[in-house]
Amino acid sequence: MKDTTVVFFLCICIVFLICVVFYQQFTFRTGTQAKLREISDKLKKIIETDSDEQVMVFTDNKELIELAAQINELLEKHLKIKADYRHSQIASKKMLSNISHDIKTPMTVILGYLEIMQLSETISAEMLKKVEDKAQGVMGMIDQFFTLSKIESGDMDIALSKVDICEICRESVLDFYELLSSKNFQVNIDIPEMPVFVQGNKEALQRILFNLISNVIRYGADGKYLGLSLKNEERNVYVEVTDKGKGIDQMFADSIFDRLFTMEDSRNRKIQGNGLGLTIAKNLAVCLGGDITLESIPYVKTTFTIQLKKSYFKMFERNL
Repeated sequence: MKDTTVVFFLCICIVFLICVVFYQQFTFRTGTQAKLREISDKLKKIIETDSDEQVMVFTDNKELIELAAQINELLEKHLKIKADYRHSQIASKKMLSNISHDIKTPMTVILGYLEIMQLSETISAEMLKKVEDKAQGVMGMIDQFFTLSKIESGDMDIALSKVDICEICRESVLDFYELLSSKNFQVNIDIPEMPVFVQGNKEALQRILFNLISNVIRYGADGKYLGLSLKNEERNVYVEVTDKGKGIDQMFADSIFDRLFTMEDSRNRKIQGNGLGLTIAKNLAVCLGGDITLESIPYVKTTFTIQLKKSYFKMFERNL
């Protein structure tokens, strides 16, 4: 009788433990389902309202915590994409507005001169020259818009080869020699005599340097100084274009390479560009596998640094 009681008691304990286990599993399952439903409802609300909220879940379940963290990471990426899209929309609207203004202004001048010439009995050579200059300016502007569009869309074919960056630097400075002399610029060139080969494209590098030197003449003219130096390191080559003019305020440093950016204190049409030169230079440098950075201390030193990859074509040729 005593053994029977013990067995009965043990059976009751086993049944009780089984019930506890099943209850715990049921509670865990229903609790997990409730938390998943809570997360789902919150995510649905965020999507429907397009809010910037995140999913919050209060639980000790590590899997649910990890799931909520991954969902929040996706939501943060979504917010970044949304913010970039809005920024792109604003930039596009600004670009269209500036394009319209920058093309309309010289075209109005051209039409005005043409009207004067039609009413005049004699055609002035000086007036014809002004019309030609304005027309060339419009064509140059359209060419820059077209170039930037091709670069950003990936339609520009830039073939990479081994090029001597020293020679390109010398040629670029010589192209501006007369203009720099007429403006009484002090020119300081620090380029090695021996060739330094980079992975690049001659036309693209010429355009980059043309835009940077033009920028010095346009915005750094107060300093009457142009410096062009080259640093040859193990993996990269750095070309520095320097002026000592009014420089670029720190608040503009992150925007200077943006499309159509022009500093508000430089709205004088005699010196103002269309805001594309530095953008094209930056994009071309990136296409070559490099970059352009800026450091500026107003009236002390403003330097644009072109970073380029050294050429390894020579190494490959040796292995052939």
